[in-house]
Amino acid sequence: MIATSIKWSRYNLFGKPFDVVLSLLVIPGVLWLACSIVEWAIMSAKWDIIVQSLRVLMIGVFPADQAWRAWTASAIIGATLGAGLGCVFHFRPHHGLVLLLVPVLLLIVDRGFGNALPASGIITSTILGWSLTSYVSASRKVLPAAAFTGFIVVVAVMAPPGVGLWGGLLLSVLLTLVTSVLSLPIGILLALGRQSRLSSLRIICTWYIEVMRSVPLILVVYWIWILVPVLAPRWGLADVARGMIGFTIFYSAYVAEYVRSGLQAVPRTQTEAARSLGMSEFDINRSIVLPQALRVVVAPLVGNVLDIFNSAPLVFIIGLTDFLRAGQMILANPQYGDRTFEVLSFLLVTYFLIGSMITYAARKLEDHMATGSR
Repeated sequence: MIATSIKWSRYNLFGKPFDVVLSLLVIPGVLWLACSIVEWAIMSAKWDIIVQSLRVLMIGVFPADQAWRAWTASAIIGATLGAGLGCVFHFRPHHGLVLLLVPVLLLIVDRGFGNALPASGIITSTILGWSLTSYVSASRKVLPAAAFTGFIVVVAVMAPPGVGLWGGLLLSVLLTLVTSVLSLPIGILLALGRQSRLSSLRIICTWYIEVMRSVPLILVVYWIWILVPVLAPRWGLADVARGMIGFTIFYSAYVAEYVRSGLQAVPRTQTEAARSLGMSEFDINRSIVLPQALRVVVAPLVGNVLDIFNSAPLVFIIGLTDFLRAGQMILANPQYGDRTFEVLSFLLVTYFLIGSMITYAARKLEDHMATGSR
């Protein structure tokens, strides 16, 4: 292993004179920066602020006496996401050890606050869902129905205190899931409509896609938030629902372009052969075109999910308390004015871990759907 490392360093870090100079400048700087960060995190940082404020970071301004509802919903979402991971790649014991490392560290720093216990339960439910679909193949067949039922239960459990009280990381995850699920079928229909032989339908879909891709997301969310009460005052939609509608309307246009690129990758000879066999356009798209097109655009679609999650903080403009906004609320307290680096570091690490897991799952999904692996 040492010989392999030396060989890799010789060819990748010190292969040319310029590489030698660049490595001698960059490597010491990176090591110094890493050591400084580790020293600060271990010796100087006061991480008790994270444990004390974990409830606000996770569920926002949700009432403390009703927090069990939010934790129950989070556990259901974790189990559903874990079950989805199990369909892509199998659970291994070391995966569970890595996931449990986070709540263990929080429990060590907890010191009796009790805020780290719900996080441990959520991660445990995720591991259980992951292991279930990994080792019990029959559970994968009922996963779509179970996920839909779980979403209904989540809404029913969290609705009584008020939809407007949803917040924190839970709101960011819910916004990402709802937008990702709803924008996919809408985007597929828009992509098919843009390639339709009906000129009117094609023009409408093209106009919609180009308009949505030409304006910023924050403008769409803000206008939906304003126009829905004006156009439909009797509906009484909550701010959360209007924010989800704005996100879905916006990202459906991007999904449509991704799917359209996949549709163009399907050879025309296959559709022509299907028409010669007497298949209808619906059967051709459902059985031949879409399965191949979606396989091609797996990476962009998963990247779109990551974009949705990273854009969730924009809902602050309509008064919602997402994960980032919850951190800002904590720092607004004069008592915690000197804990800026601790709170922002926790936010950074959380966003990085979630983004890394989404990217890792995307790579595994691509390998799973690759033609050569079947």
